[in-house]
Amino acid sequence: MVSTLCYIILPVVFIAGLLRKCREYSWGRCKSKSNLEGRIFIVTGSNSGVGKETVKELAKRKATVILACRSLQAAKNTVQEIRCYAPGAELIPMELDLASLTSVKHFAAEVLKNFSEIHVLINNAGVYVPLQDKDKDVTREGFEIHFGVNHLGHFLLTNLLLDRLKQCAPSRVVIVTSKLLESGVIDFNNLNGEKGLPVKGRMNPGYCNSKLANAYFASELARRTENSGVCVYMVCPGFAYTGLFRHVKRSWFHYILFSPVALLFLRTPNQGAQTVLHCATDPALSNESGNLYFDCKVYTSKKKLDAEVGHKLWAVSSKLTGIEESSI
Repeated sequence: MVSTLCYIILPVVFIAGLLRKCREYSWGRCKSKSNLEGRIFIVTGSNSGVGKETVKELAKRKATVILACRSLQAAKNTVQEIRCYAPGAELIPMELDLASLTSVKHFAAEVLKNFSEIHVLINNAGVYVPLQDKDKDVTREGFEIHFGVNHLGHFLLTNLLLDRLKQCAPSRVVIVTSKLLESGVIDFNNLNGEKGLPVKGRMNPGYCNSKLANAYFASELARRTENSGVCVYMVCPGFAYTGLFRHVKRSWFHYILFSPVALLFLRTPNQGAQTVLHCATDPALSNESGNLYFDCKVYTSKKKLDAEVGHKLWAVSSKLTGIEESSI
């Protein structure tokens, strides 16, 4: 009986492992290992997941990295951990709460005061709040949490640092979005979900809409920074095992049902960080501003971005965050 089970189980395990390896090979890896000494990076949401792995890899390449995190203590703990991998790393923990425009302004002011150069801004942080959780659905200023954190917080931060990035050109802005943007909509009459957010299947409309907003922001930013020396890249890191979905409640049978999907599609945080690193560091991308990248390659989304929508979203976002659009 035991031997019969072995004859069944071992081939299944072998085939599953082979499929996993094939999938991993197709995901791509950042090939650039160049020395980044003297280059200053800012990574939001860098105390866990893809952000943390991005900082690790940048530290190995001798970059100076500002860890912009909601919890300063979490940022400090991450710095201590990463220094085990890269003892001489230049890592600066700083507090940044993207759910508060006041915090964003304070962070940007501190960065501009203390750092004469900024070379790469990686807008990685994001939130995913279950639809049924009504206690965490707005920012300090009352914006719908996904729109406020994932889009407006990064919109404001990028614009406050944009002049410094231009002064330090060639420089880059990497905006982490998701292929879920293809399920998003930009409804200017319902940006904050005032009229409710219609649910399609298992998709979280607030999250999908915010990822589409990220894409429109990146596309419009690329247009506005053309010939300035600032290159803008959109990145989908893939389906990675991070803390993004930590608020989603699951039962034990969900894990059993999810196992085959995880085997074929779920990436480690380090694997998810590869395309982010590719866009942040690869010299070959110096003239590729405005593209969306997935698996370290240009990805053509099914969602076509309307330039007029991008322009209008920029104008609305400028007003909501208190930025004078004429000065951008």
